[in-house]
Amino acid sequence: RFSGTFVGNADSTSPAAAPSTPAAATLPAVPTIPVVPTVVGVPNTVAEGVLNPSEVKPPASGTRKARVLYDYEAADSTELALLADEMITVYSLPGMDPDWLIGERGNQKGKVPVTYLELLS
Repeated sequence: RFSGTFVGNADSTSPAAAPSTPAAATLPAVPTIPVVPTVVGVPNTVAEGVLNPSEVKPPASGTRKARVLYDYEAADSTELALLADEMITVYSLPGMDPDWLIGERGNQKGKVPVTYLELLS
């Protein structure tokens, strides 16, 4: 009942008529450019997952006060060490891990874990 061809393949009437090399091999090589998402006003280091807190500026709106629930020791220079019961200002950035916020205390800033905070306003 079937003659060995794919239904809807009008170019060939038998499997022997199909080209023996893959179609991709006959196409010319086209150079590709990697696409990195960017957000206006946010340095590319944030979009790539590397945060340099000194380059980050708080958004015009969207900052909140938070009370620190537990002491937190910063793992590296991108994080902010926290002391229980202190008050800090926090905000998020587009593309940032939702489990972290940017925290500011005076002139210090860095990533802080959301689970260590009680968001107030």
